[in-house]
Amino acid sequence: MEPAGLVQLRELIDQGAEQGIGVGGLLGMTAESLEPGLVVFGMQPKAAFSNPLGTVHGGILSTLLDSAMGCAVHTSLPDGAGYTTLELKVNFVRPVPLDGGRLRCEGRTVHMGRKVATCEGRITAADGRLVAHGTATCMVFPPATDQ
Repeated sequence: MEPAGLVQLRELIDQGAEQGIGVGGLLGMTAESLEPGLVVFGMQPKAAFSNPLGTVHGGILSTLLDSAMGCAVHTSLPDGAGYTTLELKVNFVRPVPLDGGRLRCEGRTVHMGRKVATCEGRITAADGRLVAHGTATCMVFPPATDQ
């Protein structure tokens, strides 16, 4: 049986795609894989994502990492629980050209506690090279009946 958080995440992603809401829709992120503790998102860079140097802005890459890592945590939540990112650390390894092809971001849960979860993520370019990686700490909110 799948964790309640994974089922809910699938429903929320589908709803966001249908209604055109959420940061995923804004950035054109697509869910390539959703499993307990592991989420993979893809994204095609666009001219609107550029910084003054003509490469993908670090904020876009940070958002992609935060989304994949946070959603990895979400997949492990019990029914009715929630989470929020407390801390986000991103390392930019190389610039990402706008015409470099599709990006792939993998987020993984490292630790899932009752109140705190940690996760890590990696963004690779179309050629498989690492472009950024990061970690996050999330606060877990128990179901309302457990508070």
